Amino acid sequence: MNAQSSPLEGLEEEAPALALAPGLGPKRPGIWELAWPSMAMFALQSLVGLVDFVIVGSLGSEAVAAVGVAAQFFNVLFAVLAAVTTGTVALVARAWGAGDAREADRVIRLSVALGALFGGFVMCLIPFADKVVAAFGVAPGVVALGGSYLRILLAFTLPFAVGFVLGSGLRGAGDVRTPLVIGVVMNLVNVAGNYILVFGKFGAPKLGTDGSAIGSGIALCVSAAIYGALWMRNRLIVPRGRWLEGFERARAARILRIGVPTAVEQIAWQGGLWLFLRIVAGYGTDPISAYLIGVRILSFSFVPGLGFSTAAATLVGQHLGAREPQLAARSGWRANAGAMVVMACVGALIIAIARPVANYFGAAGENTVNLAVTFIWILGAAQPLMAVEFALGGALRGAGDTRFPLVSILTGLFVFRLGGAVVVSRVLGGTVVAVWCCLLMDYAAKASLLSARFASGRWKDMRI
Repeated sequence: MNAQSSPLEGLEEEAPALALAPGLGPKRPGIWELAWPSMAMFALQSLVGLVDFVIVGSLGSEAVAAVGVAAQFFNVLFAVLAAVTTGTVALVARAWGAGDAREADRVIRLSVALGALFGGFVMCLIPFADKVVAAFGVAPGVVALGGSYLRILLAFTLPFAVGFVLGSGLRGAGDVRTPLVIGVVMNLVNVAGNYILVFGKFGAPKLGTDGSAIGSGIALCVSAAIYGALWMRNRLIVPRGRWLEGFERARAARILRIGVPTAVEQIAWQGGLWLFLRIVAGYGTDPISAYLIGVRILSFSFVPGLGFSTAAATLVGQHLGAREPQLAARSGWRANAGAMVVMACVGALIIAIARPVANYFGAAGENTVNLAVTFIWILGAAQPLMAVEFALGGALRGAGDTRFPLVSILTGLFVFRLGGAVVVSRVLGGTVVAVWCCLLMDYAAKASLLSARFASGRWKDMRI
């Protein structure tokens, strides 16, 4: 759905007319129509992330570990911001499905304000960057590089938050193409900035890992500026009303009531990953670098899952807003089937080419590359199970049922992955490869729980 201009005049007085705003009505976009632009965007982000990692990988294993650990913490910020974005998607989708563009606009404007407050608060963490990286239990050299990288990246959290929230609001309304176009521009800027500033090209200073952080920050600013310009000029699908209209405590509470369980879920997920990373770090720098390289390469196989998750959340929310619960259920199951098939195929392809791709990180050392290939084989086998978590988890969140995915995360991650890893590493004295195998139990548990919950249909009656 293309971005379009919508008149502002008389917005508050003409709410009934907005029920027939362009894009609203009985026709809903199909799963693939929503999924492929999201897949394209996530694929581009994964490619850019891989290119960035290759660039940093040329600086050695310490640089790889430093950037990977710092990025792991930055992912926690995504998790906290989910308290806003998840509620935004669910409420905008419900309003859009019901034909109420005015309410969708109110939710988006309030969400942007909440996101901006979040971004400003996070910048206060800049002085503690070194301590954050050191908490991962990495070597002193990694702490020095990672702390500097994280300090720079945290300085850009305000534009990151604003752009992320606006993109989520558009996806809730079914516009996944505008975020794709903006994402293309942002990631091109990111690659160019990283290349120029890491290696000191075209007269720029050679900044190493700091250059990678600055390049990423500039890209975030470009993305936020484009979103802001389109929004201010009313060229987004959701027409923008007066700035403070709809800034009500009850609406903010609805956004956060839906989103906070997802934020807790994501924080628990990132915290669990941090604990898992610490267990892996106990085996040395090569295993932790291999783990981070493997995750970066396998991020391509996550792309279909993320795309189908976006489609499921949007369609389930819109169908429930239009009082079509059976169509909502069908959309969720179809998204799940599509995700399983596509992720299994992509995962198989990545497993097949694991070694040639991992060899691009040759500067990290032969042992690191060999371990990365082994990790890719293990996680590649879990792709169909991961697909269920993406698709049905997205469907439940789109319905506003955000508490059960939290239960599934706590069970799979802390009981099976971390519990198993502790037993393998501390009790049995197993290898890091055996620790990585605990991921399979984690994803199997989550897939079973989410499938049972969605099949129960209890999410159809969620009031948000």
